Amino acid sequence: MKRLVALVVAALVLTPAAAADPPRSGVVHVNVPPGTPLVELGRQLFGGNCATCHGGNGQGITSRGEGSGDVTGLGPSLHGVGAQAADFYLRTGYMPLGDPNKQPRRSRVLFSDRELRALIAYVASLTPGPPIPTPHPERGNLSEGLKLFTGHCSGCHQVVAQGGYVTGAVAPPLQEATPVQIAEAVRIGPYLMPRFSKKQISDRELDSIIRYVEYTKHPHDVGGWAIGHIGPVPEGLVTWFIGIALVVATCVVIGKRLES
Repeated sequence: MKRLVALVVAALVLTPAAAADPPRSGVVHVNVPPGTPLVELGRQLFGGNCATCHGGNGQGITSRGEGSGDVTGLGPSLHGVGAQAADFYLRTGYMPLGDPNKQPRRSRVLFSDRELRALIAYVASLTPGPPIPTPHPERGNLSEGLKLFTGHCSGCHQVVAQGGYVTGAVAPPLQEATPVQIAEAVRIGPYLMPRFSKKQISDRELDSIIRYVEYTKHPHDVGGWAIGHIGPVPEGLVTWFIGIALVVATCVVIGKRLES
């Protein structure tokens, strides 16, 4: 009985940690004196959590090598990425990444807000780069956003932004993405996603896309049954099932009439 209780307690304790999917080496938190500049705090956090893959000065590591905590050191340079990329990857939980050979996935953020701001400030200080964007989806046009999303994004994320599968990767659903994160992803092009410049998608068009994505989170289903908002494939299957049933029923009725 005692062993059973111990196993249950262990399961309850360990389950949240497993769900967080943290890097194998864990996350390093640092203690600094009051009044320490944000960039300095970020530098120390960077050294404990990011330098293994991105280098001590953010210069990147292109050749494979074992870093601290048995983590393979392999990551791009962060010079010139600015606050935009750092904010996206850290606030989505994409980074720190346990295995650089695997696709980053949205997960629980393991840093406090102050630590996030410090890391972002430090990365932004390495070399001038794009700032965190400030989108205005309220200024966007919903119908234009649908058209733009269909043309640029639906091939991977589905027209209802529920995500999908592409060769060698998974296009994530966008239901948890904030307007800022959507704007950042469009300009950054994380993982296999293409990067769109302002010539390809202007800020005004981006506002419309974001407004449409926000709409997909709580769509107005005037047509009735939404079938989980997972796109035309299940809708088509339902149509086929109904159609097949009608065809079979028609054949049965015709067959009985011919017999009589």
